[in-house]
Amino acid sequence: MISPQLKSASDHTILVSFGDTISFAHHQSVVRLTTLLLTERPAFIRNIHPAYCSLLVSFDVRMASFSEVESYLTSTLQKLDSVPLPPSRTVEIPVCYGDEFGPDLADVAAHNRITIDEVLRVHSSGEYLVYFLGFSPGFPFIGGMSEKIATPRLAAPRTKVPAGSVAIGGKQTGIYPVSSPGGWRLIGRTPLRLFDPASDPVTLLQMGDVVRFKPIAREEYARMHLT
Repeated sequence: MISPQLKSASDHTILVSFGDTISFAHHQSVVRLTTLLLTERPAFIRNIHPAYCSLLVSFDVRMASFSEVESYLTSTLQKLDSVPLPPSRTVEIPVCYGDEFGPDLADVAAHNRITIDEVLRVHSSGEYLVYFLGFSPGFPFIGGMSEKIATPRLAAPRTKVPAGSVAIGGKQTGIYPVSSPGGWRLIGRTPLRLFDPASDPVTLLQMGDVVRFKPIAREEYARMHLT
C-alpha cells in the first residue's frame, strides 16, 4: 500500500495524501478510504472531500481534537488493504458535438494540429475514469483522455456554461452538470441530466465509474432532451 501522509489543512480539516500525481493506484486508495469512512461514519467527521490522490477530512472540533482525529485516521488507514473496491459501472454518455454545443471544438483541433473529425474520433473512442466529483454538484473530474486533444483552459472563463456541456481542460475532460461559470473548452453537449436533487442518488455519475462518450446527431439530442 502507498504510504499516506497526514497534515493539518485548517483548524478543523486534515488532508490525507497518497501522492502528488494522478494515478489509478492513488485513486484506489482514495476510494477505499472514502468507502471506509462512509461505512463507519464516526460522529465527529462532518464531511469528506475526495480528490485525485488525496482526501480532505472535515471534523467537528467540539467533539474531537486534531490529535484524536489524526489517531483515528492513522488507525483507519491500516485497514485499507482489507476494503474491497465498490463495483465499477460503465456509463455511456451521448454527446452532440460541435456547432453551438461545442463552440471551442475548432480551437481544440487547431491547437493540436488535427482535424475536427479527429478530435471527435479521439474523444469518443476513449474509456475514461471518474476520479471524483467536485467544483459544482455532480461535476465529474474524468481522467484517461488522450494527450492528442489536450488543450489549455480559456484565458478568460465564460460567465455561463450551459448544463450538459462536455469540455476539455488541459489533459482532462468533464461535463458541466448545471449551468455555471467555467473556463474549460466546450466541445459538445449531452442531453442527460447529471444532477437531479429529486433523484437517488442525486448525481448520475459516481466516483469510480467508467465513462464512454457516444456521438449523436442533433435530432437524437433533441429527442432525448425532451424525454
